[in-house]
Amino acid sequence: MTKVRTRFAPSPTGYMHIGNLRTALYAFLIAKSAGGDFVLRIEDTDQERYVDGAVDLIYRTLAETGLVHDEGPDVGGEYGPYIQSERLPLYKQYAEQLVEAGAAYYCFCDKERLEALRSQQEAAKLMPKYDGHCARLSKEEIEEKLKSGVPYVIRQKIPRKGTTSFYDEIYGKITVENSTLDDNILLKSDGYPTYNFANVVDDHLMNITHIIRGSEYLSSTPKYNLLYEAFGWEIPAYIHVSPVMRDAHKKLSKREGDASYEDFINKGYLKEAVLNYIALLGWSPGGEQEIFTLDEMIQAFDIKGISKSPAIFDPQKLDWLNGEYIRKLSPEAFYEKALPYLKEAVKSESVDFHKLAELLQARCEKLSDIPEQLDFIDALPDYEPALYCHKKMKTNEENSLTSLKEIVPVLEQVEDWNRESLHDALFALIERLEVKNGLILWPLRVAVSGKAFTPGGGIELAEILGKEETLRRLQKGIELLS
Repeated sequence: MTKVRTRFAPSPTGYMHIGNLRTALYAFLIAKSAGGDFVLRIEDTDQERYVDGAVDLIYRTLAETGLVHDEGPDVGGEYGPYIQSERLPLYKQYAEQLVEAGAAYYCFCDKERLEALRSQQEAAKLMPKYDGHCARLSKEEIEEKLKSGVPYVIRQKIPRKGTTSFYDEIYGKITVENSTLDDNILLKSDGYPTYNFANVVDDHLMNITHIIRGSEYLSSTPKYNLLYEAFGWEIPAYIHVSPVMRDAHKKLSKREGDASYEDFINKGYLKEAVLNYIALLGWSPGGEQEIFTLDEMIQAFDIKGISKSPAIFDPQKLDWLNGEYIRKLSPEAFYEKALPYLKEAVKSESVDFHKLAELLQARCEKLSDIPEQLDFIDALPDYEPALYCHKKMKTNEENSLTSLKEIVPVLEQVEDWNRESLHDALFALIERLEVKNGLILWPLRVAVSGKAFTPGGGIELAEILGKEETLRRLQKGIELLS
């Protein structure tokens, strides 16, 4: 049985977009679920769009997410080099082989002729495509132009009649009329191959068995097949995946400013949650399970679970999933991840960040939620007396003032300032006054935070703020209500 080999072949043009990362993940899962190899190939044939540092970013993203490649530019392998710009002589050799076989031809048309042709076709409301002019040149004319050094490209020679079919694992059999296909360029005048041609050559030479790519390449696939057939090569399995959409009408797009993997990490999402969420964008594992480790994904992954329908990116679902991952962290692991956000929010050196992290772990969906929840720690914000009024707690301004006046002397007596001592003292007060808990605890929370929503109750916040600051804030609450 042939060993499954998949490849992820990004262009180094900037950040790793969500759609790209999903392609990498599916290629990885298809290979690993079958005990196969996952190959990284850098497709840098479009030199104009090349971005410095983008290759390192690709390496880093794959390493961070656990999508470890078996072969690639940085780890080597027997099918290298794995960077297309280092394989240029190969493409020229194979393009010329196609010319010899009559499946491609030299095209000497200059820019002016091609632009004039396009203008004529647009005026006639025809789909712009090359008219095959140079395919009709005689052997002598071609040799004369080559000898004279006339610049040329090599174009694929598409059959004018008939149809070309291919089978896709998701979409089934697709057939197109050859008359709709263009004689695309295979080798540019600078010696660089086009994306489509380089892919076919490299996928064959690297023994790639399964091609995973976006459904936008469905229309190019017949041309790939014609190339495979012209060379007499085995055609790999095609798996075209539907796009990731921002909504029902718009695709996620780098150009539109949609978030990259790096952006999500910077926004406080955990890499495991991002990868888990991306896996579910267009793939259904069956059953109720939604949270998967990478190893669990490998066990569960099946091509049959990939959907034809576009996947809508739902930020709320990602937030929920990320929150689930945050809560699964050990307290120490959460503290490590939360620390930069805690330091951003709180400048006071007396505050115990471990205790703050303990309060926050169950109360944030992403790490970037942390600063806004702690905006009262360094300084009590201005707030209205009406905040003390809470229907469920049965508190109003009048009884809250009474409660604060009762709380202050009790807390002044607490010597060992920790959560247990504060709890015991305040609940002894509640028992002595024979009132509901909320009548004491709600005014305490408002007085120490100036907010209705906080990451912990009044007791936890008082412990973190310390005795002196807590009593100062309680006194301020009394003044406000008096």
